[in-house]
Amino acid sequence: MIEHVIEGHTCIITINNPPANTWTPESLRAIKELTAELNANKTVYAAVITGQGEKFFSAGADLKRFQGDRVAAREFIALFGAAFEAFMNARFVTIAAINGYAMGGGLECALSCDLRIAETHAHMALPEPAVGLLPAGCGTQNLPWLVGEGWAKRIILTNERVTAETALRIGLVEEVVEKGKSLEAAKAMAERVAGLSPKSVEFCKTLIHNARNGVPRSAGLSLERERFMDLFDFEDQKEGVAAFLEKRKPNWKNK
Repeated sequence: MIEHVIEGHTCIITINNPPANTWTPESLRAIKELTAELNANKTVYAAVITGQGEKFFSAGADLKRFQGDRVAAREFIALFGAAFEAFMNARFVTIAAINGYAMGGGLECALSCDLRIAETHAHMALPEPAVGLLPAGCGTQNLPWLVGEGWAKRIILTNERVTAETALRIGLVEEVVEKGKSLEAAKAMAERVAGLSPKSVEFCKTLIHNARNGVPRSAGLSLERERFMDLFDFEDQKEGVAAFLEKRKPNWKNK
């Protein structure tokens, strides 16, 4: 149900569970395991995740898998958290190509990505309270960071479904494209990532996350300077400067 293919330095991941690309315990384990595999593959600099078909990115959890079963529900939500936290903290850059409805755990998957591109017909929501649940795939924590407390409360506490246009306006997505174009746009973004030093990008991503993880500003600024100097331990730093001075494209090796 989780398919992937590596094209150059980019891994294309597809959620393929028709008709609505819902998440199951098996697919959540698969995305966590795939993230670990890609973390170890130093030739992968970015990953794009999308849904199979034209209607759904993902409609969220397959509720039938834990209906009325407290033990199964505990296992399911633990898998949601583990999978999306792993994806959120991946070494590489992650981009969601939102090709349709992103509801509940589907939107939480997109929220765990570094960047989001939505198609014009996409709709996004966290409707869990409407069925007596709550967004526990990191949704209550990630959404306010992106859109602010007010919009997070509108979406979660009033079950407001947002369009791609609104999502762009409030900062939920970074770009909106025509129907059928999100994967193409996400791949183009990933190509830009591939033009940068993988180790520099990895360090920058960690430093950016420090801000939302509550690291004090003074500590964050100190770490920023430390990581700058740490880059001098890697071959890519020397290659980057040499390529600039020689007016050529760098040949990154992630070393």
